[in-house]
Amino acid sequence: MNANLKSGEFPSENIKINICGSKSESNRLLIMQAEFPNISIENLSDSDDTAVLQKGLKILKGTVDVHHAGTAMRFLTSYFAAKKGADVLLTGSQRMQERPIEILVNALRKLGADIEYVKSEGFPPLRIKGKNLLKNEVTIKADVSSQYISALMLIAPMLPAGLKISLEGKTTSLPYIEMTLQLLKNIGVTGNFSGNSIEISYPESVEDVHMVVESDWSSASYFYSLVALSENLQVTLGSFSEESFQGDAALAQLYKSLGVETVFNTSEKTISISKKSIELPDSLLLDLTNTPDLAQTIAVSCFGLGIGCRLTGLHTLKIKETDRLLALKTELEKLGASVHIDENSLNLEKSLKINNGIAVETYQDHRMAMAFAPLALKTEIRINNAGVVSKSYPRFWEDMEKTGIICVFEEIEN
Repeated sequence: MNANLKSGEFPSENIKINICGSKSESNRLLIMQAEFPNISIENLSDSDDTAVLQKGLKILKGTVDVHHAGTAMRFLTSYFAAKKGADVLLTGSQRMQERPIEILVNALRKLGADIEYVKSEGFPPLRIKGKNLLKNEVTIKADVSSQYISALMLIAPMLPAGLKISLEGKTTSLPYIEMTLQLLKNIGVTGNFSGNSIEISYPESVEDVHMVVESDWSSASYFYSLVALSENLQVTLGSFSEESFQGDAALAQLYKSLGVETVFNTSEKTISISKKSIELPDSLLLDLTNTPDLAQTIAVSCFGLGIGCRLTGLHTLKIKETDRLLALKTELEKLGASVHIDENSLNLEKSLKINNGIAVETYQDHRMAMAFAPLALKTEIRINNAGVVSKSYPRFWEDMEKTGIICVFEEIEN
């Protein structure tokens, strides 16, 4: 399915949109619930990734296919390794089989895990035979993907001696590690993160606890982009908290420079975002080490506003659903931008021209589709393979239409 987008008539009143629960919180809590079934969860994400993880957790023998879900691949690798009696072939899409997992597998093997590579050394598929992991200390690189670290943290409550994780190098996406630790604490697991060391204790049990998942800040970013590119669009999003665990809550601060104001409505647990008249900078300089998932959205916002940007801290983008740095450069340049990338950064030059009627490729990457959609406020645009948004935000196009974007869908011919 392709989506042809253009700007329609803006609603005259404040638009209210309920975004589903955070995929990041949901997937962490599902692993915890598998370990402690007396945990109940409300407002789970309705994303494909979360559905895949839920399904995978029900299989202890046989093949588990996570498709494109990187979080599920990493979390399930750890979970099955520590789950005594599990005997699974953990696999995924062709792209998933090209995404490295050696750092996590090596760490798990040091703890005593029984994991074998089925095809290529360092990459899925994996043959995992679960067992009690009796060792309780491991060292892992911290500058590649925080999901490897969170995957280890999540199985710490399954290890009889708990777990001490020593981190090497500068930590990437630090808020996601802090989110994992805080969620563990919220279910009653004792843990500490100090310096380059994480220590998590083994609990004999946890008390009954009801966890409510906050809505997804990453998904909210596309509405921040819409407001930034609009004249006077106002959007209210629920359910969000000013005291969020999610690193992408930094949106509220990051988009101030692009003229978007955020008001937290504490009693209603919503945020209202609106456009304010400000003098835009010629170029935006941001270190996104802690929030790399926002890079695509911010780059497109800057391009649509006719300003430049230099975004750094993006070294993890090359091992996502696609090489996001290369994909961003390719698609932005089709639209008329001048973009330079290296292993860690993206430089977008200031430009006032946007080519009309361009078809944006999504590379099986949900964030490519959603990040480019707000450009419909500036030019007619087509998003190829638009259904890829279901990976994290199945209702995305429906919610886009609420803002006045006209979406015309066409089936892809085989």
